[in-house]
Amino acid sequence: MSCEPNCDADCSVEIFMHDSDTDKLAENVMDAYVEFQSRFNGKGPFPMNYFQTFFEIAVLYIESVKNSPMIHRNVASTISDLSEILELTSSHTPGRAIADADRLKCMLFSEYDPYFRGHEPPGL
Repeated sequence: MSCEPNCDADCSVEIFMHDSDTDKLAENVMDAYVEFQSRFNGKGPFPMNYFQTFFEIAVLYIESVKNSPMIHRNVASTISDLSEILELTSSHTPGRAIADADRLKCMLFSEYDPYFRGHEPPGL
């Protein structure tokens, strides 16, 4: 980690704290995913509450890395594969969950949120 040339010693601590916060968010995303995955076994009702918790934590993570050149590999892999896993693993996956998985992928990799709620273009 490097500081700008005219920065005092506190600069490196501030950068480290930011990375530590992002690391903690990434850990929270993966914990929420494991919790969701343990309840999503392809049988029985879809665990929407656990999926929603994962989704909300993932959105916080995505917002925290929005201007960062690096993202956590395990989070990227999980989000990248999520919609396919939901579609292929179970026939009772709600369309909303698949749409939210696709939304996470757009938000993380394209820095674009395709969800317009309340911000629809004129005429829609």
